[in-house]
Amino acid sequence: MAAVRPRGDYGIDAPWVPWMWIGYTVLYAAITIAAATLWDAWWWVVALVGLATIGFAAGAALYWHTSLRGKFVLWDRLLSQTTLSGGSSALDLGCGHGTVAIMTALRFPDTIVTGIDLWRSVDQSGNTITAAQSNATLNGVQDRIHFDTGDMTALPYPDGTFDLVTASLAIHNIRSRDGRHRAVSEAVRVLAPQGRILIADIRRAKEYATDLRAAGLTVTTFPLGWRGWWSGPWMKTTAVTATR
Repeated sequence: MAAVRPRGDYGIDAPWVPWMWIGYTVLYAAITIAAATLWDAWWWVVALVGLATIGFAAGAALYWHTSLRGKFVLWDRLLSQTTLSGGSSALDLGCGHGTVAIMTALRFPDTIVTGIDLWRSVDQSGNTITAAQSNATLNGVQDRIHFDTGDMTALPYPDGTFDLVTASLAIHNIRSRDGRHRAVSEAVRVLAPQGRILIADIRRAKEYATDLRAAGLTVTTFPLGWRGWWSGPWMKTTAVTATR
């Protein structure tokens, strides 16, 4: 894992979620113990509640793994399937602590990378521009990464600026369909000729693919496997790749 996870602190995605799963685990464990003590004849109640406890514990463990380990493996795979020529530029939408921006800079040493975010802690714990800059410095790529504060639905960059545009678990945080459409449209607008868009996200992959195809790009979608399960297969990460 050390080979694919950059140095630094990258927070926890939607930090309230794994603590919710842990809370349910503790609650159902207490109910299981109480049921086993008070209802000896109702063994099936104890078994069902016990299974629920195990399920909540497994969900919490999967969530922590995906946030702390799995997403780095997934992005290492996606970036390994990407090529950028010397002097290229890349943009990471909703960059957070700089995970994908830094991984891009490390993999492509001749590429200038920009990350943009609104820096909301509800989306990622400790999410600040200072945290992202600190991680870039720890990995020795601070001279090739610039972080901006801005909205991905109204990007402050000229048309055709970037050879690669990435978005990791970010666009789905926009609640409205129109807002997500604007974010995808902005990604297309700032994409250079022959450029590529890489999105890894939950729930909205078909939506993004529809918008990208409507914009004239060639699109592929595919699931990224158990390392991208946010508590289970019902909340899986899907990749959407698009090229001009």
